[in-house]
Amino acid sequence: MKRLFWVLLVSLPVFGDTPQNIRTLYNSLDVQSISQHLAFYELYPQTDEGHLALNQAWRLMAGPEGKFTAEISQLPNSAAAIQSIVHLVNKKPDDDLKALDESELSLIEKAAARLPHRKLKGHHVTSEQDVLALKPDEIDLARGLFLSQMGNTLEALQKIRSYEAMIDLMALQILSRVAMDAPAEKKIRAINDFIFFDQGFRFPPHSLYAKDIDVYTFLPSVLDSRKGVCLGVSILYICLAQRLSLNLEMITPPGHIYVRYRSGDRIINIETTARGIDIDSEFYLSVDTKSLQQRNIKEVIGLAHFNQAAVFLQNQDFEKAVSSYEKSLAYVPEDMLTMEFLGYNYLFVGRKEDGEKMMRLVEKHVPDYSVNADTMASDYLNGNVDADGIKAIFMPVDEKRDSIIKKKGELEKILEKYPKFRNGVFYLATAWLQLHREAEALQVLQRYHEMVKDDPTAEYYSAMINLERFNYCQAWEHLRAAEKLTEARNHKPKALSDLRKMLGTICPE
Repeated sequence: MKRLFWVLLVSLPVFGDTPQNIRTLYNSLDVQSISQHLAFYELYPQTDEGHLALNQAWRLMAGPEGKFTAEISQLPNSAAAIQSIVHLVNKKPDDDLKALDESELSLIEKAAARLPHRKLKGHHVTSEQDVLALKPDEIDLARGLFLSQMGNTLEALQKIRSYEAMIDLMALQILSRVAMDAPAEKKIRAINDFIFFDQGFRFPPHSLYAKDIDVYTFLPSVLDSRKGVCLGVSILYICLAQRLSLNLEMITPPGHIYVRYRSGDRIINIETTARGIDIDSEFYLSVDTKSLQQRNIKEVIGLAHFNQAAVFLQNQDFEKAVSSYEKSLAYVPEDMLTMEFLGYNYLFVGRKEDGEKMMRLVEKHVPDYSVNADTMASDYLNGNVDADGIKAIFMPVDEKRDSIIKKKGELEKILEKYPKFRNGVFYLATAWLQLHREAEALQVLQRYHEMVKDDPTAEYYSAMINLERFNYCQAWEHLRAAEKLTEARNHKPKALSDLRKMLGTICPE
């Protein structure tokens, strides 16, 4: 990166741009760093060392195959293309990407011709309909996402190729440090180093992503800002992996997504919100989550639109939420969660018949990865809540206490009208817990327990609160109930094992 080059520059005990100092600085460059050589050329384009740096960068991009023997400065129309490459490689966060012209794109695409994603059928499609017609293993994720978001006008296609050129140059920079046939572990380390340390991609602050999660999900915004939520950075990771002949999987615990490499019994989890560290798979399980759902490339495009729909839902822009959920469903046509959320938003825009149709499809569905079913669709169909009550469930809360109090108040109003609304009671208990009012939370959970006998999460919460309040017998009672429910679904969550050890130490069974 250019900033690394400047660190190198200021660390040298030389002064002024004398030929000797320029030569010394050139000799100090990392011989495998494309970005350092291009930054050097940008500073000293008229010097012999500048031309040497430029051609070394070109050789690194060309790779060990050595297909590009001519010096880059001797290629037709190279001046503008060189500047475009320099800009893309050393682009600063939040700098807007300008669409490249044909000569600039041609040069970058020539350098990237060896990348294996170009052999995918999906790399050559030019419409979203073409993407939807492909099998998942035929899809070029970057091309599919760009087409689904930008469309396929001539202007859009030029912008798409420009963003693809940026990702191609990222892949070439990684390949300057690791061979295409290197072991997967080395490629993963190289990608981690490049994304999280060289390029500085980061998870955005809560105050930003809570309002604009779609901005930090879609690939162009993630590339421009170098900030992304779990899905946004995981998407970039997969796009790079497709260019590096690295087969990765996308895993979606509820409310999250991460990347995984698997070969036989060997698993490497890549947590993109924590600079790519390998976290044990059990960390992603919970009392109600008994297994991890794997997604294919086509489904990942749908998840990006699902995230965008969530922002519209949070902002109560229900018409746009419906459009985004419908677009997501085109990529995940049998995804029950997408169908459920689409059904709720149909209600919110007055499409009652369509909403109820969706809810009847998901009413009794228990996901393979879950211990028990959600009850909200069933409660609506049985008259235990109306559309306004469901809206209250989706009210957002942030780090501010006022937002929690506001949601709690809305839930209390709904429950006065619909006392049998099970999700309303559970989320009211959750609100009390968020306010650190355990006594009130326990009281509401007891009310919930009278309505719902098969929710292990509620039993776990009740056990933990009773433990903290020294009600050990009640804690044991709720713990055993949670264990019985999870064992019935062949699940032994670590949270319950840890709680059993803790209770056993304090108050043996």
